[in-house]
Amino acid sequence: MRTRFLLALCLCAGATARAQDKKMLGYTDNEAASQQQLEARFDQQLSSSHIGETIKTLSSRPHHISSAGGKAVAEDILQRFKSYGWDAEIVTYQVLFPTPKERVLEMTSPTTYKALLKEPALKEDATSGQEGQLPTYNAWSADGDVSAPLVFVNYGLPEDYEYLERAGIDVRGKIVIAKYGRSWRGIKPKVAQEHGAIGCIIYSDPKDDGYFNGDVYPQGAFKNEYGVQRGSVMDMVIYPGDPLTPNIGATANAKRLDRLQAPNLLKIPVLPISYHDAAPLLKALDGPVAPEAWRGALPFTYHIGPGKAKVHLKLSFDWQIRPCHNVIAKLKGTEEPDQWVVRGNHHDAWVNGASDPISGLAALLEEAKAIGQLSKEGFKPRRTLVYCAWDGEEPGLLGSTEWAEDHAAELQEKAVVYINSDGNGRGFLGASGSHALETLVNQVARDITDPQTNVSILARRQASDVLKAATTRQKKEKLSRQGINISAMGSGSDYSSFLQHLGVPSLDFGFSGEDAGGEYHSIYDSYDDYVRFKDPTFSYGVALSKTAGHTVLRIANSVVLPFDFRKLYETVNGYVSELTELATDLRETTALENQLVKENKYQLVTDTAKHLLPPAAKAPVPYIDFSPLQNALAGLDSITQAISSNKQLAGNPALNKIRYQAEQQLLNEKGLPSRAWYKHTLYAPGFYTGYGVKTVPGVREAIEQRRWTEAAEQIDAVAAAINRLTKYLQPLSGR
Repeated sequence: MRTRFLLALCLCAGATARAQDKKMLGYTDNEAASQQQLEARFDQQLSSSHIGETIKTLSSRPHHISSAGGKAVAEDILQRFKSYGWDAEIVTYQVLFPTPKERVLEMTSPTTYKALLKEPALKEDATSGQEGQLPTYNAWSADGDVSAPLVFVNYGLPEDYEYLERAGIDVRGKIVIAKYGRSWRGIKPKVAQEHGAIGCIIYSDPKDDGYFNGDVYPQGAFKNEYGVQRGSVMDMVIYPGDPLTPNIGATANAKRLDRLQAPNLLKIPVLPISYHDAAPLLKALDGPVAPEAWRGALPFTYHIGPGKAKVHLKLSFDWQIRPCHNVIAKLKGTEEPDQWVVRGNHHDAWVNGASDPISGLAALLEEAKAIGQLSKEGFKPRRTLVYCAWDGEEPGLLGSTEWAEDHAAELQEKAVVYINSDGNGRGFLGASGSHALETLVNQVARDITDPQTNVSILARRQASDVLKAATTRQKKEKLSRQGINISAMGSGSDYSSFLQHLGVPSLDFGFSGEDAGGEYHSIYDSYDDYVRFKDPTFSYGVALSKTAGHTVLRIANSVVLPFDFRKLYETVNGYVSELTELATDLRETTALENQLVKENKYQLVTDTAKHLLPPAAKAPVPYIDFSPLQNALAGLDSITQAISSNKQLAGNPALNKIRYQAEQQLLNEKGLPSRAWYKHTLYAPGFYTGYGVKTVPGVREAIEQRRWTEAAEQIDAVAAAINRLTKYLQPLSGR
C-alpha cells in the first residue's frame, strides 16, 4: 500500500515539475538548449558498471590516512585524473594523527570480564580478514589509565545529565557508558568530561542499528554483535583539521601548538565497543532502573548505576605527525579561468570504506572521466574546474581543511562554489547548502530521472517529504510546492572549511533512505556489503554523478552565475521567525514549570515506571529584542525583490564576482562565541550536536543555553552581517 501511495505521489509531483518553467537560471533560452545538449552528452559517458568497478578496486584493501593502502589509493586516483586529461597532482600536508598502542577494557567487579575489542573476519566478506586494518578505537581520545564505577548515561547528551542530576546521580570520578546515536559521537565524551567523568565508553545498542531493526550482517544489513563504529572524537565544533595548526595549512614548516594545549582535543580516554562487549558491563549495573526512553534492546533490565560494577580502561596512542595526501585536478576555463568551480569527495576510510567514502568518490571520478572525454572532443568549460580527492576526512576533515586554510585568500577571491559528496546509497536525493543556490538545485533535480521510479529525482524526493510530514496541513503544504527546500549545513564532511570558515557558497549531494544498515566505520563497510545492501546495480552512483556533474557544468558554463538571493532572504526570514518562537516558547515553558514546582505538582505524581523527576526552578526568561534582525531583514527583502525584478542588471555577467562573493558578507570576522574559527552567521555545527546544524547559531545557542547578554550581542552581529549583504548586493538591483 505504501509503495503504491508513494508512486502516486511521485507521479503527482512529477506532473507539477513538468508544469514548471523549464528555463535554466543564468541562461538564455538558446544557452539553455545548448547546455541541455552538453549534459545529455555528459550522461552518455557515465557507466554504472564502471562505477562498480571503481568501488571494488578502491575498497579492495584498508586505506586510512598515512597507510600504505592510503598512499596507493591516492596514486591510483592521480593516474585516473591524468588519463582523463586533467592536470593533476598530489598535494601533501603533515598532520597529527594518533593510532593506538594499547587498548584495555575490563570489568573488575562484581564479576570479571575482559572486552574482546575486535571484529571477526567473515567468510561471506572477502576483505574482512585483511592485514592493515585500524583497530577499533576513537581517534583523538586522550591517553589514560583509569578505574572507576560505571554509570549508564543513555546517549550522553546534556539533557541526559540533567536527568541524572535530578535523580541524584553524580558522574564525577566515574567512567560513563553511552549509546551511539542522537548526536555526533564526539559530543558524548565532551559532555562527560564537562561533568567530571574520567573516562567514556561508547557502544552501539541493537535497538539503534542491530537486530532490533532487521537481520544482522552477513545475513542482513544491520550491525552484528561484534561490529564497532570507529570514529573521530575531535571537538570539531571548536575547529576541524589538524589540531596543531588552526587557521593555517599544516605544511612541513608550519608553526604548531603543543598537543596538550590544543583546545579541540579531549582530556579523558574514550573507547568504542560492540554490543557483545557492552552487554556484560550493562548487565552488571545496579542502581535505579533506567527510564523507558533510555532502554535499549539487550535482553535484560537496564540500570543506571553507580554501584558494584567497576571497570578499568587503559588507552595509549602514538601521536605522530603523518602525511596527508590530497589529489587536486584542474581543467582550465577558457573565458573566466580565475573563477573556480570546486568539487570534492574524500578518499580515506577507517578500513575499506566501500560505502564511506568510495561510493561517493567513484561517482566523482566518473564525472571527471565524462568531462575529460567531452574535453577531448572539443568542450572547454567557461570557468576552471577543480576536482579534489581529500585525504584525512575521517579523523577530522584534515585534508580539506588544511588545503582550504593554506589557500584561503585565493579561494575567497576565485571560488564560485564548492560542491561536496561523501558516501552514497540507494533512495532519495539529499541536498544541503547555501540557500542562494536552492533554485539551481531544484532545476538540476527536475531534469534527472530517478533510476528506480522513472520520475525525476526532484519528484521522488518531494513525495518522500510529503509522506514524512507530521500533519495533514504540512503534507498539503509540501505537496503544493514546486520544489524542495535544501537543508542547512552542519558539519561532518569536507564542506565545513569552505562555507563556514571562508564563506564560499557550498552544496552537498548524496542519495540515501533505502540503504539502511550497521556497517558504518566497521570492517564490514566492504564491497561485499555494498553490492548486497546499498546500491547493487550502482545506478544511484550514476544518479549522483548526474546530479553533481550537471551542477558543476551549469555553474561552470553560465554566462550569468545562477544565484537566487530571493531564496536566501526567504530562508533567513524563516530562521528569524523560528528564533522568535523559540524565545516565546522558552519564556512560557519556564513560567509554567516554575509554577508547577512552586505548587508542588510534580511531587504529587508517583508513577515511578515513568521516572518523572521534578525540574529545578529556573530564572525567568527576559524579553529579547529581535528588532535589529527584523529591520535588517526588511532591507534584505527590499533589495532581493529589486534584484528579482531588474532583468537588465540581473543578466549582467560583469557582476558575477558580486554574486559569488556575496556569501562572504555573512561572515563575522570575530567568529562565533567560544569558537572563532566558525565565522558564518547563518550556519554552523551545534556546540552540543556536532554534525547537526544550528541555524543563526550565535543567537540560537545563546537562547538555548540562557545566555541573555550574549543573545543580544549576537542579534546585533547577525543584523550587521545581513546589512552588509544588503549593501553589497545593491549593484545587482540598479539602486
